[in-house]
Formats: sequence, C-alpha cells, structure tokens
Amino acid sequence: MSTTRPCPPPGDPGPGADGAASSGTPAAAGAPAVSRTPSTSGAPGASGVPGTPGTPGASSPEASSAYAPPGSVRRLHLVGVAGAVPMSRDFTRQALYDWGWLPAAGADHRAAAEDVLLVVSELVTNACLHADGPEELRVSCAGKVLRLEVVDLGAGTPAPRTPHRGGRPGGHGMFIVQRLCLDWGVVRNEGGAGKTVWAELAAPV
Repeated sequence: MSTTRPCPPPGDPGPGADGAASSGTPAAAGAPAVSRTPSTSGAPGASGVPGTPGTPGASSPEASSAYAPPGSVRRLHLVGVAGAVPMSRDFTRQALYDWGWLPAAGADHRAAAEDVLLVVSELVTNACLHADGPEELRVSCAGKVLRLEVVDLGAGTPAPRTPHRGGRPGGHGMFIVQRLCLDWGVVRNEGGAGKTVWAELAAPV
C-alpha cells in the first residue's frame, strides 16, 4: 500500500525522533560509515569490513535466535559512495545473517530474505536515479517486522507506474516494493529538502 503518512516502527517514534536520523560521524569520501545500534552484530565478515558477508553468523550472539533483539538498527552512510546498490545489498545481507534470517531454514525463509534484498535494491536504485543518490540506508527489526529506510535529498515522490505494464522497460521498482511489502511510504524532512522512503516486510514464519 502506497502512503505518504509517517509510519514509525513498533516501539520507535520514527525517523523524526531524537537520534533516529543521526548517521554518526561522516565517512571519508568513498568509504561508507557503518553504524549498529545496539552493538550486537558480532564479528564482521571474513573480509574484516563490517557489513560484508564473510562467515555468516559464525560468532554472532544473535545467530541462534529467530529474530533480532528489539530496537536493533543498522545504518550505512552512502553519500558519495560508488556501487551503492551492491554495497547496500551486502550490508543488509550481513544484518540478516546476524539476526537469524539467514542461512535460510527452508524455501519460505529463503524467499523472505530474497524479498528483503530485492526491496533494498529497488529503493537504493530509485534514490540513485531520481533523487541525486541516497544519503543513508537504515535496516531495523522489531519483532517479526523488518523495516528498510533510504534517506535522500530528492524532491519527488516515488510511486508505482499506473497502469503497470510488465513488458514495458523501466518503472517497475516501486511496483515491486508495493507487491512485496506489508506497507511502504514517504516521510518528508521537516524544515528542509529531502525525504525518507520506508518499507516494511514480514519475517519468515
């Protein structure tokens, strides 16, 4: 369902609340800043770079639980970063490993994780194409709902192309988001340019 109303995650006051929109210390050019709140992510991947897959969940205290602890939030700074889409997918995939969504226990769990990664790709791609690039990706988990947020400085409002024609090139991104998500919407920055495009997906049963 497309909506432009603010819809904060359960137990969270939303992107406009104190601390929720903070991206931490800006990263140096070309080097994304990674933030985890709380710090329950376990060891980084084998590459030694936080947010990249290595040995998924091998030493994570969360890997044995079905879902992330309440209030778990990951942030990836994307200003000026090359390859924002694959980087965002890798970052989100690592969060899914740390939070127990991966490795998938079955087809339903695998499909749920693939849906999350596809929605991340579409949201970040949309920001790259139509909003002068994304500023930050936030991935959070509350209970059995996973929330994705992409912050940008664009003025437009993303919406699925209507009518949607499957064989027509382009214009499928927000249609995919609408089909896969429990809900999604846009929150405008108060007193300034930019917005946060958010989407929520259900955890595997």
